[in-house]
Amino acid sequence: MPYSPLLVKPMREELVAAGFEELMTPAEVDRFLDDRSGTALVVVNSVCGCAAGMARPGVRLALQSGPRPDRLGTVFAGHDLDATSRARARFGDIPPSSPSMALFKGGELVWFLPRHRIEGRDALDVAADLRAAFAEHCATATVG
Repeated sequence: MPYSPLLVKPMREELVAAGFEELMTPAEVDRFLDDRSGTALVVVNSVCGCAAGMARPGVRLALQSGPRPDRLGTVFAGHDLDATSRARARFGDIPPSSPSMALFKGGELVWFLPRHRIEGRDALDVAADLRAAFAEHCATATVG
């Protein structure tokens, strides 16, 4: 059963305030990822402590300066079940994990940060990983 909307609301708002588009249905995920232009970051959000303490703060830090993806989208594991499943289907053979982050360029997955590379680290480490991926794949991309 999905988490209560009241529980996930502040966790959703944290990424929306950072410029993320919520992808709440499979159709929204398809529309977002079928746009093959530029770069797109998809964050699989969750209610766990590593999402709150490392993933969401890390992605917000990474977006503050330097190269960034053209588009930002997020699905919420444990709440938007069908949308999350559709997004994960685009990650190829990578096992499901949440939180996690996937960077697409030209519609192709080029970088992925799974939960096991998030938990046990701090937000600055997560931000450093993201900034390195953005520098490699989003050198001229910015979110306007």
